[in-house]
Amino acid sequence: MRGIPFVSMGLKQAVRPALAIGLGLVLGVQPSQSAPETIQISGSSTVYPITKAAIRGFKSSGKTAVPNFVLRETGSSAGFRQFCSGNIPLANASRPISSRELKRCEQNGVRFIELPIAFDAITVVVNPSNTWSRSLTIKELNRLWSQNAQGRINRWNQVNLDYPDSPIKLCGPGKDSGTYDVFNKTVNGSKKNSRTDYLASENDNDLVKCVTQNKLALAYFGYAYYKNNARKLQAVSIVNPKGVPVTPSVNTVQKEKYQPLSRPLFLYVNDQALRKNKPFRQFLRYYLRNVSSLVKQSNYIPLPDSTYRLVDSKLYRHVLGTSFGGDLPVGLTIGQAIDRSFDQHKTVYHR
Repeated sequence: MRGIPFVSMGLKQAVRPALAIGLGLVLGVQPSQSAPETIQISGSSTVYPITKAAIRGFKSSGKTAVPNFVLRETGSSAGFRQFCSGNIPLANASRPISSRELKRCEQNGVRFIELPIAFDAITVVVNPSNTWSRSLTIKELNRLWSQNAQGRINRWNQVNLDYPDSPIKLCGPGKDSGTYDVFNKTVNGSKKNSRTDYLASENDNDLVKCVTQNKLALAYFGYAYYKNNARKLQAVSIVNPKGVPVTPSVNTVQKEKYQPLSRPLFLYVNDQALRKNKPFRQFLRYYLRNVSSLVKQSNYIPLPDSTYRLVDSKLYRHVLGTSFGGDLPVGLTIGQAIDRSFDQHKTVYHR
């Protein structure tokens, strides 16, 4: 330890190893070992359970040098802010990257790979004590959630005259959520067109709690959070473009009946980090090789196995950029989303 004066060489030789060992214990590492890699991931609370399951599985996969993981559910928009600033190598997202975020990534030299990993059904839920609102139209949801509803639509019978004259307790994602963006673009025509006088949270478990504790509440969030709490929540059927009320499920999404509140889920991978960081590459390989089971385990809707092979190829070939051009598409079927997601295979240029 240079710079520390010792009385004699003998004392110096005796104390130096002890100091090295003590310092190692304070830092939590053994002598002659370097600290493990730390991989930071943030973004969508919807995708969070899938990535959490991937981390858990990777840690138990027998790799000799498993990195540390810091996983946060901040919402897709907050995740993209970190990702496009180059602060994290991986972002969870419940919507495609926006044109503003694309510009930020370009300004900061962040090149990325866009990987669709699952499908989701944005699910509208009520308390099981609610016996009147078993289905809703998009028009009724607009009447309830648009900016025009703020301070005006506060009772159930204002949504539908057949509903009781009782107050509504609304709960939903905050502005950093991709679910917020997709829901409002679908229901209200713009991701910015939403009332703000409701209980907002980026943590979907807070929204579950809001509805389970209030028989007059209504909320919307990702399908898995409904499925994980199905005994305590009632999913509302959504009237699709054909005029048929459809309840969200794996079957109704895969058969493209639950519309227009279905959407793809994504991982965004920093390509520079992928090329330079071996533990990061190993984790992503594990993630994609097991993605179908991870998605099912997390109660989301898996893509076809043939599609997952294309996803793996997209990572392996380093196909850069987005297939969505900064747009926020709504109401895509699984087939349409897959076609869009792999349009990049037709060109080497960033879209």
